[in-house]
Amino acid sequence: MTDLADLWAAVPAISSCRASSNGVWAFWTCGGLSETDEVWATLADGSGSPERLTHGADHFSIRDVSPDGRRLILAQSVHANEHDHLLLLDRDRENALTQLTPTQDSHYLYGGSFAKDGASVLFLADFDYEAGVGTAGGWLWRQDLESGQRTCLARSDTPFDHGPRLSPDGRRILWHRHETRPGATQLWVLNADGSDLREVLRLSDTANTRGTWIDDHRIALVTDHQGRDALGVLDLQDTALTWLGTEPDLLAHDVVAGTSGRFACVVHDQSRTRAVIFGPAGAVALPNRSGRRSLLPHDALPDGGWLAEAYDADAPHQIVRLDADGRCTPLFTAPAQPERHPIAPQDFHWTAADGTRLQGWLYRPEGPSAGFIAYIHGGPTWHSEDWVNPKIAHWVQAGFTVLDPNYRGSTGFGHDFREAVKRDGWGGAEQIDIRAGIEACIDRGFASRGKIGMAGNSYGGFSSWTGITRHADLVNAAIPMCGMYRLDIDYHETEMPHGRAYSEEMMGGTPEEFPEKYANASPGNFIDRIKGHLMIVHGLADSNVGPENTHTAVRELTAAGIAHQVVLYPDEGHGVYRRTNVADYLRRSTAFFKAAFADHEGA
Repeated sequence: MTDLADLWAAVPAISSCRASSNGVWAFWTCGGLSETDEVWATLADGSGSPERLTHGADHFSIRDVSPDGRRLILAQSVHANEHDHLLLLDRDRENALTQLTPTQDSHYLYGGSFAKDGASVLFLADFDYEAGVGTAGGWLWRQDLESGQRTCLARSDTPFDHGPRLSPDGRRILWHRHETRPGATQLWVLNADGSDLREVLRLSDTANTRGTWIDDHRIALVTDHQGRDALGVLDLQDTALTWLGTEPDLLAHDVVAGTSGRFACVVHDQSRTRAVIFGPAGAVALPNRSGRRSLLPHDALPDGGWLAEAYDADAPHQIVRLDADGRCTPLFTAPAQPERHPIAPQDFHWTAADGTRLQGWLYRPEGPSAGFIAYIHGGPTWHSEDWVNPKIAHWVQAGFTVLDPNYRGSTGFGHDFREAVKRDGWGGAEQIDIRAGIEACIDRGFASRGKIGMAGNSYGGFSSWTGITRHADLVNAAIPMCGMYRLDIDYHETEMPHGRAYSEEMMGGTPEEFPEKYANASPGNFIDRIKGHLMIVHGLADSNVGPENTHTAVRELTAAGIAHQVVLYPDEGHGVYRRTNVADYLRRSTAFFKAAFADHEGA
């Protein structure tokens, strides 16, 4: 009989979907079917079978596709440490891979776009390749694909988190820069040869703006404007900014360029994903005939269609083709596995102590519950949806009830809800929201005191640390994965170019400016309150939340005589994603929660 953990670790995890601009090919990366995320391709009309293009020791992601789909720019890092290098995949040479930038662990590289002539690639990196030293901010580079020669087109001394985006005619580059307060983004444009660099949009010193070209002169953008998330179009010919929608009517999250001036606005609306297509004729909802509850367009097809991802928690995600007339053609569907039993969640609501209405997803096992686990999403500026999560699905099939809450700070509920996490800073109201969700489940008979667990990665790991320390009267067991143990350690140990700025945005400043605020929010300062069971998980290649968080925790817990388990993965970064490691984590976590809850029964 196949191990249940192996089955759920093998669920396809789809990412970085792209289409060739001639509309012939669809590409995506997928984990689960293999040990690491690999690149797959199929004919975009649905007439072919998916073909695996890569066989790597580490995960791949797709950065760009040539117009004819014969060449791809890929990114990869060692053990998912996020210090990427770029590669060129040539399908006309039996999928040969040519490494373009060096394997490294000293800097970050974002982007990787073909120039218009296909002879060079554009990217941002906080590294001076000529001097061989790191830089304070992102430098924009053009690299010749044949000779490997690199030319620096422009420089910035500020953090970066987006790659450069080339206009359709290849003449101009869109650059997202952070020149003002932490969390704010401005749009800059320069010519493809590096000339005429200028800022084209700064709504305020705090506005976070994200845009993409929709034709050679216009940029569609999503931003927070006057206290509301809004969708607009910037025309560079006359610098006019036209607003197309704002919340609550339109909860805009992102934009995907289309054809003939059309584009898709991705909407995250109360934890579901849909899209609205904007064009010369106005706005129309993208029809969802996939049979799945959410539909996410990833790339445009030249005939007015879209390459999209269709999903819900009922089955693994699918890649589909959406025609302009609304027809939906599946391009990739996971192989059937009858021993996996996905369970759709309930749309669960509760109210915080201050009256804030909250939402999450409640998963209930088919038989009697073996205990309750609150699985906390990362971010905090992200959200959980009605989708397949192998951890949750495995725990539910193993008999646990799981709540996946969208706490204050989550996206998809409007500007004020997302920004509310900053009022107290990390460790404040959003942790009370999570606790209130657990207590609501107890009150409604979905959970029992004494059998309450928490788990999560990144910010979910921080929340799990908070649960087992600050809410020790409620939480009996916790598995923090890649979580912040002490926020001052996290601030100084993160290697990401925008990591410290993100902490400053959320906490109002640095640990040196607000030492008491950082200390009061840090679970590591409250380990004397731990009463329950603890299993700490970390990837040793994590460059986001540094492993020093876990190393410090182990030293301090050991010195204090507090029992704990430690699971370290040398070949993982910020999370656990290799198929064998995912299966190992699922087995360990399930056994941990069963033992923790059984221990309480025997007490």
